[in-house]
Amino acid sequence: MSIKKISGILFLILGSIGIILLSIFLTNKEEKSAGTELEEAEVHIPNTAYGIVIDSMVIYKDKIKKNQFLADILLKYDVDYQTIDLLTRNSNKEVFDVRRMRAGNKYTILCTNDSISSVQYFVYEETPTSYVVFDLRDSVHMHKGEKEIEIRTKTTAGVISSSLWNAMVENETNPNLANELSEIYAWTIDFFGIQKGDSYKIVYDELYVEDQNVGIGKVHAALFKHAGHDYYSFYYIQDSTGDYFDEDANSLRRTFLKAPLHFKRISSKFSNNRLHPILKVRQPHHGVDYAAAYGTPVVAIGDGVVTYAAKKGANGNIVKIKHNGTYTTAYLHLSKFGKGIRSGTHVKQGDVIGYVGSTGRSTGPHLDFRFYRNGKAIDPLKVKSPPANPVDTTYLAEYWPVVERYKFELQHIQIDEELALRN
Repeated sequence: MSIKKISGILFLILGSIGIILLSIFLTNKEEKSAGTELEEAEVHIPNTAYGIVIDSMVIYKDKIKKNQFLADILLKYDVDYQTIDLLTRNSNKEVFDVRRMRAGNKYTILCTNDSISSVQYFVYEETPTSYVVFDLRDSVHMHKGEKEIEIRTKTTAGVISSSLWNAMVENETNPNLANELSEIYAWTIDFFGIQKGDSYKIVYDELYVEDQNVGIGKVHAALFKHAGHDYYSFYYIQDSTGDYFDEDANSLRRTFLKAPLHFKRISSKFSNNRLHPILKVRQPHHGVDYAAAYGTPVVAIGDGVVTYAAKKGANGNIVKIKHNGTYTTAYLHLSKFGKGIRSGTHVKQGDVIGYVGSTGRSTGPHLDFRFYRNGKAIDPLKVKSPPANPVDTTYLAEYWPVVERYKFELQHIQIDEELALRN
């Protein structure tokens, strides 16, 4: 065979191989392209709300009007009486009582996106974080849900001119944080005695739902400067229980609260020779009178057992609590007793045991609070309460770094100089 023929055959063979390889390459490329498109389709995330896919739905939002009921709302969206009646009858009151819908609360209607546009879901927002879904499809029923809460850690600081609440408002901070702070320091600072010029620094969480602030979360640490003293508090969890401790690892909780209620003022102090406002004679007054609005809740200042809960002559309605073998407290002139309060009831610190009144011999609503040590009346304002359990020694190595970290952060929080000067 001639060289020319051999060359021709080789050319044909190589050409065939090239065509085959090109075909394989193009096929692979097409498969990869199709695979990429498939992958892109698989990562598509549908839009959801209240746990429902809403991509193909028409959405209506509004608020409950005054004296508006579920039927009033659904009839506007052409839901028939039979379905509404079925939904009402099938509603589980343990989940939600349809009669409890409140004016001003938000609701959402989810409808099909077609010519009929029938209602598929009615969603009522019970709180900013919780909602109830009324499913109006084939099987009419309802269920509860919770929105995802975003936690944002923030800091704030301020100087007090009149009250902690006003200082928070002036500093454009959620004033409910004042309540949190007063709870944390309830055993160490009398917030009715805070002074102009006192200041605070706080590291805390704010809670958000769909970018809307819905409240205060955990206070992680705080520094409250009061009457020339620095009062630190650090939240720490030991043995699955969280509590607040100071920079020396002592608990901020005490065996007893400083006061059993939120009061306006002290109208009469402990005395062995007080002029009685009604009898106009001098006699001992072995208690402290806290003037407060009628019906103000009165709480137990410590754990204990109720030994007496009844009306008793000039003392009016009275509750006595035995806290331990040494201390007993009494709460006089109550308008009524707390739920379940009777002789033998075990109470915890902070439990409501009654409400401010003016029963018995009294000139107006107030609480006459009495404190006894070994059966002898002592001045409640001079009682020094022992601290609760400190951080356990097994956790101290872990606790100290927490203290150092938050102390550093608190010390570097800046107080508005203009606000400080103004106060």
